[in-house]
Amino acid sequence: MRENDPVTSATREPETPAADIPPRLIATDLDGTLLRDDKSVSPRTVAALAAAEEAGIEVFFVTGRPARWMDVVSDHVHGHGLAICGNGAAVVDLHGGPGAHRFVKVRALARENALDAVRLLREAAPGTVYAVEQTYGFHQEPDYPKLHMEIPDNLAPAEELLAEDGPGAAEPVLKILAYHPSIEPDAFLTLSRLAIGDRANVTRSSPSALLEISGPGVSKASTLALCCAERGISHEQVVAFGDMPNDVEMLTWAGQSYAMGNAHPDVIAAASGQTVANNDDGVAVVIERMLERL
Repeated sequence: MRENDPVTSATREPETPAADIPPRLIATDLDGTLLRDDKSVSPRTVAALAAAEEAGIEVFFVTGRPARWMDVVSDHVHGHGLAICGNGAAVVDLHGGPGAHRFVKVRALARENALDAVRLLREAAPGTVYAVEQTYGFHQEPDYPKLHMEIPDNLAPAEELLAEDGPGAAEPVLKILAYHPSIEPDAFLTLSRLAIGDRANVTRSSPSALLEISGPGVSKASTLALCCAERGISHEQVVAFGDMPNDVEMLTWAGQSYAMGNAHPDVIAAASGQTVANNDDGVAVVIERMLERL
């Protein structure tokens, strides 16, 4: 799906109490949520996910990670095997296994909007450096730090990377990453949202001052809403889990939502409930109790 396609609203008003409605879909973030800090999926969590699928509840991995970083859960795919990646910028079929993921939907960041965001943020926060995430490619500015365990395809100023005839011009841009070496992370997020306005959607999932900038209206929540609408699943039938600001919209939208015990304060405020930390299998704890009630 491209940017000009219709978008299902990711906002909603309270209706029937969600706890009284049987769940049909579990939407879970990965880092800091489903995964332990060592990036493993515990045996207890693997068993809980399998039990949910066996009970007829779909499981969606909903993450800021790009598709090429989904190997951590590819072995735990059940049923449809779909994941929402890049904070909603792509829906990916994981059945092909590592290196063979298929893009089902793409909600690209228009290069014009990306260039506007770079310009506006350079003015508002001098010293910001950028990387560009595409469906398959990854490019960065020379001064962008080694935050990711990979070698970039190209090193160049963001304006060149995002030019219509720039590197990877044939591929859609999923998001741009903006890093600042000295601004406090939450302050950087607030400043950036004010500076960029409606030209793009800005969020963060890293403990550092690293922002993730997607197309207008593109978020975990809005893409999850699209996927649920295609399946005839209402927000009330969704149970969501998360720990960082990029999860807030999804947790607000879902009928039942749980902040992890290690979650950011904004996430705790947005969720309808709270579970224990990711290292204590917080997602599995909720799924097990949920299945007992079915």
